[in-house]
Amino acid sequence: MFSKATRSRPAARRTGPAGSDWSPYGRLEDAADAYFLHADVALDAIGGVLGRRRVRGFTLERVVDLTEAGTSVWQEAAVCDGRRLILWHSEELADDKAPGGTVLDSSVQVLPLDSIGHVGMRTLVGRDELGRRIDRGVYLVLATAMPHEMSAVQSDPDSPLPVTSAKFRPEAFRFSKSLDDGGAGQIARLIAFGRLLGQLVPH
Repeated sequence: MFSKATRSRPAARRTGPAGSDWSPYGRLEDAADAYFLHADVALDAIGGVLGRRRVRGFTLERVVDLTEAGTSVWQEAAVCDGRRLILWHSEELADDKAPGGTVLDSSVQVLPLDSIGHVGMRTLVGRDELGRRIDRGVYLVLATAMPHEMSAVQSDPDSPLPVTSAKFRPEAFRFSKSLDDGGAGQIARLIAFGRLLGQLVPH
């Protein structure tokens, strides 16, 4: 999907400002172009590791923070190609030496699906004014077996022997959508993404 031939085609035409709803778009390129402030950076980073493999599913996120230095945009994409989970995120960092005073910190991480040991999804289900079922929110957690953080555990002061131990917290990735944050379309897309991973992650 992100081969050289694909990248040489004209880019998708943005139908609205960055931050527009991406859920109607089935292609990653079109969704990123509608949603991300730096779609070209995201697609270049993801395409560099995706190669010719087909995108099976994806979810996008962006958060706008207001700081003393101005507006900062944090952006994230999670893409599954059937064998791997490709995670991209970026944030703007202050840099007095750069034109405009900021630089974009772009990073990509690739995880084989067999490294994911837990897929957890919680959906908030309600009713609309007519009594019809409506999904009001979804929370997706992907946890790996890789230790992310180690913290010391205090030994029992009454124990006759001093015991030193540590508690490991596995690396986990969390995604969420609600009616206020993303809307019904993005809720449905995240639910579909979570179900896809639940089907593909080895048991």
